[in-house]
Amino acid sequence: MEATAHARFQRYGTRKVAQVLREIRGKKVLDAERLLPMIPRVCSTMITKAVRSAAANLVAQSTKAGRPVDPQKVYIKSCWSTMGPMGNMKRTLPAPQGRAYTFKRKVCHLTVVVSDERGAGAERK
Repeated sequence: MEATAHARFQRYGTRKVAQVLREIRGKKVLDAERLLPMIPRVCSTMITKAVRSAAANLVAQSTKAGRPVDPQKVYIKSCWSTMGPMGNMKRTLPAPQGRAYTFKRKVCHLTVVVSDERGAGAERK
């Protein structure tokens, strides 16, 4: 059984989020929750929330199905981040001779999929 959690429009760069996701992919949820606070990236708190949400979604789905899941045996099957829209967060930067240069803030979408069985997608890449 699988469950998914999404964190959309998060104010972090996609590449930096992907660096943290690479460290937790394929691990148990409990191991990932222990590891994430030690990773020196600000986005690790957001990833922790998404992992916990996905695990809670799995427990809720399995309870509805009448097949309880042991929290010790929940794995992160896959996780990825994609780039969100940059058009709506335009900012200006002071430039020479009174001009204003525009730059766009980066936004990402995070998806975490957890499962109670360790399948082919759970190996580290």
